[in-house]
Amino acid sequence: MVKMIEIRFHGRGGQGAVTAARLLAEAAFLEGKYCQAFPFFGAERRGAPVVAFARIDEKPIRVRTQIYTPDHVVVLDPTLLGVVNVSEGLKRDGILILNTREVPRGLKAKRIVTVDATSIAIEKIGVPITNMAMLGAYVKATEMVNLESVLKVIRSYFKERVAERNVAAVRAAYEKSREMG
Repeated sequence: MVKMIEIRFHGRGGQGAVTAARLLAEAAFLEGKYCQAFPFFGAERRGAPVVAFARIDEKPIRVRTQIYTPDHVVVLDPTLLGVVNVSEGLKRDGILILNTREVPRGLKAKRIVTVDATSIAIEKIGVPITNMAMLGAYVKATEMVNLESVLKVIRSYFKERVAERNVAAVRAAYEKSREMG
């Protein structure tokens, strides 16, 4: 990695966008990288649109602002596509990682990666909380961190039974995510 990578997560309150950003940053930290993860809350209520951010770099990160021109955008909830311009500010060579069964028209990104994270979450975790599945898709799409680092962080963050369900969701999404072309 040559430059700092900035990631923006879009979700709804209760879907785990903030946790996903945090766990991604912790996985990067395990690999000796510098990182940040932080949320931005508007209306703080379950179901309201939420944005979380992460930065990863090989050198210390001095900037402490919201991310306006991300390298990568991760969308946990496909219903946000009609509400929020998720590709706003995405860099020309950016990657958009979407929880969707179908790629919507009009999105601008050099690469678009999709996965049905909702179905995976329901199958592997038992609830439609998509953050772990989207982490798996993110790792596959970007190779910013190793899959094993993410799994290690998940196992340290969650209790054993919950951790293994989340690990299963990450692995399934890692395998099932596809680049649209």
